[in-house]
Amino acid sequence: MADKPSVLFVCVHNAGRSQMAAAWLTHLAGDRVEVRSAGSNPGDRVNPAAVEAMAEVGIDISAETPKILTADAVRESDVCITMGCGDTCPVFPGKRYLDWKLEDPAGQGVEAVRPICDEIKTLVEGLIAEIAPAKPEATA
Repeated sequence: MADKPSVLFVCVHNAGRSQMAAAWLTHLAGDRVEVRSAGSNPGDRVNPAAVEAMAEVGIDISAETPKILTADAVRESDVCITMGCGDTCPVFPGKRYLDWKLEDPAGQGVEAVRPICDEIKTLVEGLIAEIAPAKPEATA
């Protein structure tokens, strides 16, 4: 894995789970990780309930747009994480593939999306600890 690992989050519409996961990773890891998200059949916009749930924790994803999954996006990523939606990623040697089984927030209100958002945060925290732990502070 490179000095700065890259992660690709994939779900069908790239409108909910993958957008929240990308936002959490960007928010929690900062510039220690390169973050991408995409979908095999991208929606027209990010799920409003996902936007609202993330806004409640201080993360604005309202300007994000769903993107199409490409082989290049997978090729350029060290870790490819699908969101429990049965999506198939192109498979390249040397990549790590994970599948996070998460409830689909599509068509659900913010009350149902909040626990999904919290679960994604927990998974992202574990991922960061594994691939890009914070460097210990230098002691004088």
